[in-house]
Formats: sequence, C-alpha cells, structure tokens
Amino acid sequence: MTRWLPTALTAVFALWLAGSLVPRRDRDFALSELGRIPVVHNGRVQPFDSLARNSLTQIREKDKANLEPAKSWYEKPKILSATEWLLTTMTRPEVSDGFKVFRVDHPELKALLKLPEPDPAKGEDGKHYSWNQFGPEGLRLVEESARNIARTKKENTQRNAFDNAVVGLHESLVLYHRLKNTLMPEDTAGLVQEIEAYKASIPAGVAAFRSRMSGGPIDTNALTAMFGHSERYFDTVRQDTPLLVPPAEGGTSDAWMRMGDALLDAGVSAPLLRHLMKSGPQDELPPDRVAAEMRAAGTKTLHPSVTSWARIGDAFRAGKVEEFNATVKEHLAYVASLRMEKALTKTRAEQAFNAFAPFSKSAAIYIVAFLFGCGFWFDFAEWSRKSSLNLVRLAFVVHTVGLLFRMWLEGRPPVTNLYSSAIFIGWGSVGLGLLLEGFWKNAVGLAVATVIGFATQIIAHNLALSGDTMVMMRAVLDTNFWLATHVVIVTLGYASTFVAGFLAILYVVLGVATRVLTPDMGRSLSRMVYGIICFATLFSFVGTVLGGIWADQSWGRFWGWDPKENGALIIVLWNALILHARWGGLVKERGLMNLAIVGNVVTCWSWFGTNLLGIGLHSYGFMSGAFTALLIFIATQAALIAAGLLPQRMWRSFRAG
Repeated sequence: MTRWLPTALTAVFALWLAGSLVPRRDRDFALSELGRIPVVHNGRVQPFDSLARNSLTQIREKDKANLEPAKSWYEKPKILSATEWLLTTMTRPEVSDGFKVFRVDHPELKALLKLPEPDPAKGEDGKHYSWNQFGPEGLRLVEESARNIARTKKENTQRNAFDNAVVGLHESLVLYHRLKNTLMPEDTAGLVQEIEAYKASIPAGVAAFRSRMSGGPIDTNALTAMFGHSERYFDTVRQDTPLLVPPAEGGTSDAWMRMGDALLDAGVSAPLLRHLMKSGPQDELPPDRVAAEMRAAGTKTLHPSVTSWARIGDAFRAGKVEEFNATVKEHLAYVASLRMEKALTKTRAEQAFNAFAPFSKSAAIYIVAFLFGCGFWFDFAEWSRKSSLNLVRLAFVVHTVGLLFRMWLEGRPPVTNLYSSAIFIGWGSVGLGLLLEGFWKNAVGLAVATVIGFATQIIAHNLALSGDTMVMMRAVLDTNFWLATHVVIVTLGYASTFVAGFLAILYVVLGVATRVLTPDMGRSLSRMVYGIICFATLFSFVGTVLGGIWADQSWGRFWGWDPKENGALIIVLWNALILHARWGGLVKERGLMNLAIVGNVVTCWSWFGTNLLGIGLHSYGFMSGAFTALLIFIATQAALIAAGLLPQRMWRSFRAG
C-alpha cells in the first residue's frame, strides 16, 4: 500500500490547487466583477481587488476582515472579503468605522489610547480595534505622537518598538481616512444626489466666479453654492486618494484622475483653486496657465465614470443588488470602450492571481513535505522520502508559476523589490535543494528546499504588510536589462549562500541533537556545502561586477562604497575565505560548517541590514520591524555556531552508547 501513498498524496494536493482555480460565484452583489475594475494606486494600474487586499493587509495584516471571530469551534466567523470591506468603507463609512480592523499589539500604545480590554464573550482578541474605539482624543494623540517621532527621530534606526507601533498605526489611520474619501467626502448622504446638486450649481457659480475675477458684480449665493461643493472635493484631492476615473481616450496611468479632480474639472479645476488659495510656492501658476484655466472653467462635461461610480456606491448603500450588478457591468463595458482591453486583461489576471495565492499555497505544501522528509530519517521508509519529493516538486511548480505570473503582470524580471527578492531567493533555494536531492537521495536536499522555501515565504508575507508588492524600486534602478542580469544573478548568489548555510545548520542540529548524522551523511553534507559555496562565490562575484557596471552607467561611477555595495563585496570575500580555508587545510568538516553558518549572517546583512541604515543609493526597502528580526536571526546563528564548536564527544551522533 505504501507504494501508492506518494502518488495519492500528491494527487490530493493537486486537486486542492485545482479547486482553488475555480472562480467563486457571487451570491448577491457582483463583488468579483467589481474587483476587476481597473484603478490606479501607487503609480500603477491594478484591479479594485488588489487595492482592497493591499489596503486591508496594510491595516489588519490579513486580506480579509474578520469582524466577529468564532466564539466556539462549531460556529463560523463573520468574515468580509477585502473588496466588500473597501466598498463599505467608501460608501458606508459610518458602518466601517465600527469594524475592528486596526491591529494594535503594543501594550504602551494601548494604554496611551485607553483602549478597552477584550471581551472573550464577544470573541474579541485584544489585538484589533475599530476607528470608533480610538475616538477623537485617541486619533489626536496618534497624530501628535507620530508627528513628534518624525520630528525628533528622523533616522529609522533611532526608533524603538513603541515608536514603530505609533508610526504604523498612524499610517494605517491615514490610509483608512483616505479610502473613506475616495468616492466622495465621507459625510455625503447620496452620491448621485450630491453630483446632481453640484452640476446644477456650476453654470451660475462659474458665471459669478468670472464676474468676480473681472471686478464685476458678484452673485454671492451662486458662488457660495458652487464653492461649497468645490471645497469638499478639493479636500479629497489633497488627501491623495486612489484614482478611479480612467482617461477619456485610454492612455497611461498618469492620465487617470481622482473622483475629486474629475468633479472639479467640470467647474473650477483643482490647479486653479490651488493657485487662488496660494497655499505654497508650488501652487503658483504662470499667467498664461491661469488664463487658460479661467477660459476652461465650466466648459467641460462631467466624466461618465464619475456618475457610474456614484450609482455603484448608492446601489450598494441601499442594498439594490440588481442595480448594483447592472451598473458594474456597464462600467466595465465603458472602460473596455476606451481602448483599455490590455488593462482589463491584466486586472482580470491579477484578480485571479490574488485569489489563487500561489505563494501561500506553496508554503503550505512545503510544510507538509518537510514533515514527510523528516519522517524518512526516523525510519518512515522510502515512501516517506518519495512523498516529500513529489510534494516539493508540486510546490516548486506552483512557486514557479506564481513567479512567472508576477513577471508577466509587472512586465519586469523576477526581482524588482525586497518582496520579490524573498520570493526569488526561496525559488532558487528550492531548485538547488531538488538538485541536491537528485544527486544524494537522502532527504537532505528536501529539507533545504522545504525550510528555506517556507521561511522566505514568511519573510515575503511580512514584507507585504507595508502595502502593494508590485511597486517598483527607485527609478534609477528601473531598467529591465540590469534587473534581468545584475539583480537576478546577485540574488541567486544570496540564495545559494543561504542554502550552504542551511546545510551547515542541518549538520550541526543533526549532530548535536540526534543520532542521524552518520559519518557518510557528514561527508555528503560537507561535499554539498563545498559545491554550493563554489556556486555562490561565482554568482555573487559576477553579480557584484555587473552591479558596478550598472552603477557606472546610471551614476557615473563603478564603485562608491555604498552600504549595499559593501554588503555584496563582503559576501564575495566571505565565500572566497571559506574556499581558501578549505583548500589550505585550515578547516575540516565542522569548521567548514561553522564558516557557512556565518555566511548566513553576512548574507542577511547585505539583504536587509543595509536597508536598516536608511542611507545610500540602495536603501529602497526599509522595514520598521526588521531590526529586531535581524538581531534575533543573528542570535540564533551565533547559538548554532556555539553548538558547532562544542567538543565532538558532546554531540549525540558521536557519543558512545
């Protein structure tokens, strides 16, 4: 029977993956269709679904809103999809203000804001709170504290855990407030009614405005009626809300407009309002531009999609399912008529990518494969290793598909930011692990593949908490040729150095804590580490040289002792040191392993540590919580090195009896 277990187990997981590809049907509101509507945020066209997921992940650290956790094992929790949560936030902020989606973990911050103790009877977890629970005083305290931290601790490395908690909560609150005002000012009762009242005020209001600017008589009532609306819309524009209004004739993301801009464009434009208010030097317009804006005032018709979004919002607010679904379809058809078929194709594909979630699914399979791989070492027999091997292969296929799909969506090579570097390092490590398993067939390669594959997915998940993962790195690095050469090759160097380091960790852990490390396995691990270090040295060296060539073309200098450049050089030098120590007989089996573990620290510093400094041309991926994580990682590596230095008689695998 065990002969068929590997195939049966793989088939079960394959069916699970296939089932997640089947689109889910909406029960009432066509939220999946709404999720396909293209919008622009963070400088790129993306589906409404991605805007919702990324925003909720940034606020709650998950892409679903768990409004009422299950009070017992037999009850289902009340969960909103990200799309439904965002639409509720935009159209019914008085309801979404009561959703407990803001994550607050730090006890000092909870005390400062006087947040209530959790009530287990209501299923409260003591980690998530609503906008209403902060209250005006709490919101003011967060605003003042964040401003004070930004003023006094300009360097990110100067902030402690409390500071990071305050800044993170402030960013979430600002994002949420921005989303509430994306469609209309949050106190708008009826979106369509508001637009009709504004349109009716424009002719007389613009006439009064022109008369005022020319020194003629002023119709105060007409001017007040129009500018009462304009000031509200202008306030939403200043909040930098997502862009929902597509260009009239198609075009790039630069031509999209916010709802507020599109509304003002039909009366007195936002640039002219800024100029009249003179809130800063950047708001000054040259005389010819002022004259042009004056001539255009009140002459443009309201963009059709503004009314479409208003009807969508009103229908959802009123619970009119049929009207909502029909309007969503009309809006999608209108967007398609603007020669935006490519954008619609990509948004549909990105929505499917979000729903499939290939990286989280591959991470789940890596965990199961790891357990079966460990079972092989504890006499689960060959069927256990084959089960693990099949599952790793399946997860690697899913991982690869996800990587290629992201490349197609971005139109870029696989590594464009820290998030994608974690995904790619994991992919490269799994590939190397499968290669090792093909040679040695002892489940060591499978352990490498599963542990690093899963660990990098966890790192990627934490990096995704900062928002959109498809945002490009800084513009000077935004060139496909060098992203496909220097960045990819040097990242493969990172991956292979980590693989060597993990093999060394496996050697130490198995040797110290188990009797599994036989002399034959020790020699096999030593050969694996040596071969991977050779591979890592080549790729890290070539990648670093290519980076220097890129820097010479981009910045006019080959080398500038930038922290990231220094980190890459240290990886090359450390790998070279390991090879020379081995060739010169300075270290043997255990010494090689300890040096490889140090390589983990060196590589992690180059990957993340240089960004923590907040300086240099390569500091483009800072994470506020990474410093603590980096220290914990270094501490664990130091502990492993200490274990590796213990006398061999203290290792369980070498202990007599």
